[in-house]
Amino acid sequence: MDIEIVAKALKELGHPTRLAIYKIVVRAGYQGVAVGVVQDKLGIPGSTLSHHVSGLASAGLISQRREGRTLFCVAEYEKLISVIGFLQEECCFDETCTEEKQ
Repeated sequence: MDIEIVAKALKELGHPTRLAIYKIVVRAGYQGVAVGVVQDKLGIPGSTLSHHVSGLASAGLISQRREGRTLFCVAEYEKLISVIGFLQEECCFDETCTEEKQ
């Protein structure tokens, strides 16, 4: 995965409100969660929520789906796994992964 893409995702997740939104969306599973539910849980104005959701969507961390008048946020789990994998793939690259006993 390209380092710029990972950096963008981590930048978006680095904001406390966006991270809180993302946790709610990830917990919702593949069906997603209505933005109104997210707004109620966090107690933030709709315009603020929209701003943060837009950032998460632009980083590819979530997608949105409309059903009638309801807008749902859905986690892009493949992207999440890719970002985590990017960080894990270098784990102990320069040394053996063993825990030292004290």
